[in-house]
Amino acid sequence: MLRLENLIAGMCPNGVPFTDIKSVAEVGTGTSNGNEADESGMYPFFIRSKIVKQKSSYEYDEEAIIIPGEGGIGEIFHYVNGKYALHQRVYRIHFEDPSISTRFVYYYMEAFFKKFILRKAVSATVTSIRKPMIESFQFPVPPLEVQQEIVRILDHFTELTAELTAELTARKRQHEYYLNQILEFENLSIWIELGAVIKSLNTGLNPRRFFKLNTEDATNYYVTIRELQNNSVVFSESTDRINDEALQLCNNRSDLEVGDVLFSGTGTIGETAVIENPPLNWNIKEGIYAIKPLPEKLNSRFLMYLFHTNKIRTAIFKKVAGGTVKSIPMGEMRNLKIPVPPLGEQERIVKQLDRFDALCNDLTSGLPAEIAARQKQYEYYRDKLLTFKEKL
Repeated sequence: MLRLENLIAGMCPNGVPFTDIKSVAEVGTGTSNGNEADESGMYPFFIRSKIVKQKSSYEYDEEAIIIPGEGGIGEIFHYVNGKYALHQRVYRIHFEDPSISTRFVYYYMEAFFKKFILRKAVSATVTSIRKPMIESFQFPVPPLEVQQEIVRILDHFTELTAELTAELTARKRQHEYYLNQILEFENLSIWIELGAVIKSLNTGLNPRRFFKLNTEDATNYYVTIRELQNNSVVFSESTDRINDEALQLCNNRSDLEVGDVLFSGTGTIGETAVIENPPLNWNIKEGIYAIKPLPEKLNSRFLMYLFHTNKIRTAIFKKVAGGTVKSIPMGEMRNLKIPVPPLGEQERIVKQLDRFDALCNDLTSGLPAEIAARQKQYEYYRDKLLTFKEKL
């Protein structure tokens, strides 16, 4: 970054001018509807999402910044250089001034546009962006050489994060492949009903009949499907709370213990977690099943991994019943046939899959942790590099 510091010191030591978008760019929306997306199309189709779809025809052939007018306000930005199609509620910003780098402004808007929009809002949130809002946004205009050097640095950070993200995607696919390969047991003699290798299958309580959520004395967590993440129970500020009396009522039914496998049996079916520590200050809702394996026959994490294989998931969904809200009856869950090899074999398989799982999902030591660290580093340098003193 020494080169950048020298450029700034030599070319704009007293600050840089600022301008608004209206003065230097054309701002407009597209004409396409979301249902015009075509997976086989050859042109990127920008909609009101981070996801970029495809379309068989294009509307523009240019370099531009893309911002949705609704949804993800101030959080979704795309950069495009070439032919593309645009949704009718998505804005394009095309710069007509050759002294301005589109990608430089893209990075600047990514860093500062949301704060600008929130300052203009009457409420704490903005549900849509209007063209005059975009046009009035101001940004610095250092010499083009300075802009290009900043873009080069930030592109480098972005490429590093993209490489790690691609590596994580590849590892997850590899993990899924090995999960299904390792747990593919052809010996039919080891396939037995789940009910034969567990102590119990219980569930929690629904608050409608027995207690209220989030009372003044509620200090314990009430775990729903939302808290089952990456095979663990993850609490957050939005997790509901219950008081001590409700906690006891829930536990009288669920009887949670270390080693129990949690399984979402209603709504979003198939989310899992293994209880690793004593559940002293939380319990589960009705619809989350607490499965207690017989430790001499079934390893808890082995069972958890089984629930994520294609074969077992297919078998589970064949048993699902219900109308709007789907569920798998507890009796059907007990009758589910699973492979149960010797305990030593289960433990060997669990060690292999745990290593993959940590690499793909561990937020403290795996690839997600490395990506998060890179992202923080990128955001720090982005904000630092894009902060200029205004020239008076």
